Amino acid sequence: MSAPKTTPFHQAHKDAGGKLVDFAGWELPVNYGSQIQEHEAVRTDAGMFDVSHMLISDITGEQAKAWLQKLLANDVAKLSFVGKALYTAMLNDNGGVIDDLIVYRANEAETAYRIVSNAATREKDMAQFTKIGAAFGIEIKPRHDLCMLAVQGPKAIDKLLQLKPEWAEQVRALKPFQGVDLGDNWFVARTGYTGEDGVEVMLPENHANEFFKQLQSVGVQPCGLGARDTLRMEAGMNLYGHDMDDDTSPLQAGMGWTVDLKDESRDFVGKAPLVALKNQGVDVKQVGLLLETRGVLREGMEVVTPHGTGVITSGTFSPSLKQSIAIARVPVATENSAQVDIRGTLTDVRVLKLPFVRNGQKQFD
Repeated sequence: MSAPKTTPFHQAHKDAGGKLVDFAGWELPVNYGSQIQEHEAVRTDAGMFDVSHMLISDITGEQAKAWLQKLLANDVAKLSFVGKALYTAMLNDNGGVIDDLIVYRANEAETAYRIVSNAATREKDMAQFTKIGAAFGIEIKPRHDLCMLAVQGPKAIDKLLQLKPEWAEQVRALKPFQGVDLGDNWFVARTGYTGEDGVEVMLPENHANEFFKQLQSVGVQPCGLGARDTLRMEAGMNLYGHDMDDDTSPLQAGMGWTVDLKDESRDFVGKAPLVALKNQGVDVKQVGLLLETRGVLREGMEVVTPHGTGVITSGTFSPSLKQSIAIARVPVATENSAQVDIRGTLTDVRVLKLPFVRNGQKQFD
C-alpha cells in the first residue's frame, strides 16, 4: 500500500503538535491534543482546518455552463453573479450520489467555473467530469498548486482580517455562499462545514505554512479531523460515504433542497430515476437522534420504530450538548421517538429535525 499523501500544511501540523492519521489516503491531523478544546474554539471563537485534500478544479469552455447543467442535480443558472457558490450533488445514472460538491461562477461570460469536491471521491469525480465533459469541449484543470484552509467560528473573520486588513472591504461584503478572488491565486469564500460563520481560503501552496502560523499568532486554534466531524454532525451536515453514497438518492439523504427540477427542459445525469422516486414517494427520511441517557450512538446501529427499522449513518458524542447525537435514515412515517439497538438493548431516543446546533445555539427544545 502506498504511503499517504501530505498537504502543503504538513510541516505546520507537525510544528503545532498535530497527531497525524491516514484519512482517505492523506496524512492529516486527527487532533492537536484536545478534540473537545478544538470543537469549543470553533463554537465560541475561531479554529482552522486543513481541507487541502479536497480537489479544486477550474473549468473553462464556451459550453461550461451547459456541461454543469448536465452534470449536476442543482442548476448553475442560479449563479447570478461572479463569486456566487452553489452546493449540489453529482449523481450517477441510477440517481445515486457520486459526490457532493460546491461550484463557483468565475467570470461574467459563464465560461469559467471552479469546483471543490471531496478527497475520497476525487478519482471517480474526475472520471465523471471527463466522461460528461467530452461532448461539451470543456477544459478541466486540477489546481494542485493551491491549498485550502477553513477558518471557522464567530470570531474567524475578525481574526483573519487582523492579518489581512487590506481584504476587509471585500471579505466583509461576502454573504454566505459567496466568494471573492483577491488576486495572486488567493480566493476567500464564506462557506464551511461547521455550522458556524467563517470562510474557506484557497491560496498558493508556497504560502501555506506561513499563513497557518500567522493565524495561530492571532489566536486561531488549529483543529483536526475529530473536531471537524463532531462540528459537522451537530450542524446536521452529511459526510460522503457515510450519510450518502452511490446507492443513496439525495431525496433519501436530506438533500432534496439541492435538486432543482424547475427547468423541465434541463436533463441532468440521474434525473429520470430521481423523478421516478419522487413520484412514487420516498419511503425514508433523514433525521437527527438524541440519546438522553448514557451511551454513544454509532454508525451502523439499527433504529427501531413502529413503522419499521432504520439505520444510523453518523453518530458521536456532542461536545456542545453533552449528549450523544446521530444522523439516521428512518421510515418516512417516523414521529418524535424511536429506539436504538445499543449492544443488544433497545434504548429510547428522541427524533429531531436537523441541525442540532447552529451558530453556537441549540436548535431544539
